[in-house]
Amino acid sequence: MAVQSADRSSKLNISAALASVSVALILVVLKVWALGATQSLSVAASLADSALDMMMSLAGLMAVIYAARPADEDHAFGHTSVEDLTALAQSVFILISAGVIAWAAIGRLQSDTAAPLMAQGRGIVVMVVSMLLTVALVLWQRRVARRTGSKVVAADSLHYLSDLLPTLGAIAALWISRQFGIGQVDSIIALAAAVMLAYGALSIGKGAWDALMDRSADTKVLEGIAAITRTFPGIRGFHDLKTRTAGSRVFVHIHIELDGDQSLREAHDIGARLRRKILETYPQCDVIIHKDVAGET
Repeated sequence: MAVQSADRSSKLNISAALASVSVALILVVLKVWALGATQSLSVAASLADSALDMMMSLAGLMAVIYAARPADEDHAFGHTSVEDLTALAQSVFILISAGVIAWAAIGRLQSDTAAPLMAQGRGIVVMVVSMLLTVALVLWQRRVARRTGSKVVAADSLHYLSDLLPTLGAIAALWISRQFGIGQVDSIIALAAAVMLAYGALSIGKGAWDALMDRSADTKVLEGIAAITRTFPGIRGFHDLKTRTAGSRVFVHIHIELDGDQSLREAHDIGARLRRKILETYPQCDVIIHKDVAGET
C-alpha cells in the first residue's frame, strides 16, 4: 500500500508540474504581447513573475521527476531532498526578481514625468485571461500539494498565487490610466507586488532550509503518530519517536515496547500492523520501527 501511495503521489506531482509549465508558457506569451502594447510597468512586473515561474516550473518538473526515482545504493532514503534544493533556489530567484521590479518602480515614482500607458483596453483583456488561467492552475496545484505534501508543488502554487495580485494590480492600473489618466498608480502597484513576492520567497526559503537541516515533521504529524502508537493493541509503551523531512517525504523512527515473553513472529506482526496503520493515516511517511522489551529500555 505504501508503494501504491507513493506512485500515486508521484503521478499527481508530475501532472501538477506539467500543468504549471504549460500555463506559464501561455502566460509569458500573452504578457509579452500586453507589455509591448501598453508599456505598463505593472504588466512588466507580472510578466517578470510569469517568466520566472516558467523557469522555476521547468526546474520543478525535473525535480519532481527526479524525486520520484526509487531509492538506490547511493541514495538509500530516496531522492526527495532535491525538492527542497529546488524550492530553495526558487526562493532566491524570486527575491532577485522582486528587487529588480521594486527598483524600477521606485525609479519611475521618482521621475518628474510619468511614463504614458497605451492600448489599455487590450491589455486589460489579456490580463483577465491570464488571471483566469492562473486561478485554475492554483486550485489544481493546491489540491495536489494537500494530497502529496510536495514542497515543490506548494512553492509553485505560491508563485502563481502571488501572480494574482500583480495581475489584478495591472488590470487596475490600466483601467485607472484609461479612465483618469493617472499613470503613477502603475508603479505603486508594481512596488506592492514586489513586496509580496519577497515575503513569499522568504517563506518558501525557510521551509526548504528547515527540511535540508533535518527539522522534525509538523507537530500535528508527531502528535498523530504518538496517539496511534499509544493506543495500539499489544504495545506497552514507546519512546524515541524521531522524524525528519526530505521534500514531500517524512521519515519516522520509533521504538515500541512489547511483551518480552511473546514469540518473535507475534512481535513482528504487531510492528507490521502499526506500520500499516501509520502509513494509512500519513501516506507520505517512511516508517522504521524498533522493537524493545517492555521494562528493559
